[in-house]
Amino acid sequence: MSKAALDPRLYAFDAQTRLAEAALQGRLAGEGWQFVMPRPARAGNARVSLRAAPDGAAAQVTEALPGEALEVITERPDGWAWVRTEHDRYLGWARSAALVLKGAPAGEVLRVTALRAHAFAGPQVSRPILAELCAGAVLTRAPGDEVTEAGRRWLPVRLPDETEAWVQAVIFSPAPVHDLGACALRFLETPYVWGGRSAWGLDCSGLTQLVYGMAGRALARDADQQQAQLAPVTEPRRGDLAFFPGHVGVMLSERQMVHANATQMRVTVETLGEGEYGERLARSLTGFGRWDACR
Repeated sequence: MSKAALDPRLYAFDAQTRLAEAALQGRLAGEGWQFVMPRPARAGNARVSLRAAPDGAAAQVTEALPGEALEVITERPDGWAWVRTEHDRYLGWARSAALVLKGAPAGEVLRVTALRAHAFAGPQVSRPILAELCAGAVLTRAPGDEVTEAGRRWLPVRLPDETEAWVQAVIFSPAPVHDLGACALRFLETPYVWGGRSAWGLDCSGLTQLVYGMAGRALARDADQQQAQLAPVTEPRRGDLAFFPGHVGVMLSERQMVHANATQMRVTVETLGEGEYGERLARSLTGFGRWDACR
């Protein structure tokens, strides 16, 4: 198979340096390829920006949330690493200093369900903030007993870099999703951020991926990938996705949609065909998609 048949968002190969991941051995045209085995890593204590190139001015293509599992394809002497997010296999360039260059630590895994949260230096809200967290961030339980303070349950945790911190237990509360539309509406007014994947800032497919992920449905990263993944339908219902060129949103009804958009620079609700923006969206609509586990 030639490299032209491989999506460079998902398959690690660089025709200029002739470097590629070991899984592509025998699948790339031409000679002189050096194949490397990816190494396990994880995002550090903050959201990690993955960029289109090893350059701070390059576009952000996605984010790795604190503690999320990664693979490192290669590291450069200038401090950049070519990495892949494990959950959706998406590639980008990140600063090595933002990563924890080893696999998951031992201990009970704690996954944040609160949209936004903080980790503190001690079991009080007045203590210094050590990390900014979000839904999907991964921590581990640290040794020690929980502390109850003013009716609040505090747990000792280890941040991704294994710094010990304290968080309130409520940020791990189970949050089952039975209604994708209602889940999407929780993110209303979240700022629009190109490549964003958290309630601190989202792009369109970051919102849909996050909402479906909270319901236990693993969506691909980009809108075109999501459209290819879902079963096409002509009559949308609540929770289906609506697709446009380079854009996607979550349907609330046959015409209403919630989406992260750069027109309003935030997550908003639009009615397809209503108002100037709604009319533009309706004209550019390319279809609807519905989750189909058999697809």
